[in-house]
Amino acid sequence: MSGKAPSAGVAVITGAASGIGAGLARHAVMRGMAVVLADWDEAGLAAIAGELSGEVAKLTIDVRKPSDLEALADLAYSRFGQVDLVFNNAGVLSAGQAWELSAETWQRVMDVNVMGVVNGIRAFVPRLLQAGKPARIVNTASVGGFFANGLMGPYFASKAAVVALSESLAHDLASAGGKVSVSVLAPGPVNTGILREEGGAGAETMMERMRQLTKQHSADPDSYAALIFDGIDQGQFWIVPQPEALDDRLKARTRMILDRQSPVAAMGKE
Repeated sequence: MSGKAPSAGVAVITGAASGIGAGLARHAVMRGMAVVLADWDEAGLAAIAGELSGEVAKLTIDVRKPSDLEALADLAYSRFGQVDLVFNNAGVLSAGQAWELSAETWQRVMDVNVMGVVNGIRAFVPRLLQAGKPARIVNTASVGGFFANGLMGPYFASKAAVVALSESLAHDLASAGGKVSVSVLAPGPVNTGILREEGGAGAETMMERMRQLTKQHSADPDSYAALIFDGIDQGQFWIVPQPEALDDRLKARTRMILDRQSPVAAMGKE
């Protein structure tokens, strides 16, 4: 039996137990939206759900499992009868030299960061198209999806895949002729827990440096969520709330490609 959704709509958020996902949940509720929260951190999920007022549903899931995303969609539609925003936001990071990271580490990062988005798309887009109402999918990539440094090959590769997947999805949705749109979210430094994982061979020093830089220069998830919703309100495909973290380096990367420079030399010039 479908419930009645708030007039402000319904937002589904994966990776909702902390960081950007929790900030999105708080901001959505502040806007009067109902929220459906998902994460594999059961305790963290219960904590964020407990602090929110309004209409809140939650489900502990593993985004690597298509059946879990189908269950999330079932929950959203059975509870509220509609979905307006889907944030494919769950993500993990592992660091180390590409050839020394285990096959299991590579697989985990790609399964969560890429297939988690794919599973969200497959679970929700058919239902969104069938509803025939305006809706939006927001896929969390990273500024690292546009250029890469060393020691985080799985993360950069997965986020570049999310960028390409989102662009391809935009074409697919346009050809489908419905009212569903997609955005790719490219965060720079945000104060989340994604850097908690220890680095692999040779990477711990770099990881600690990134943690310190993040503490000093990052955005907080709540103010960041407001910027994300501003991008959604403007109908942006490219949601880049920290252009200073991307614009100059993206221009440098484009010059590197056009000039046939090697990545190491190009990065050394920045």
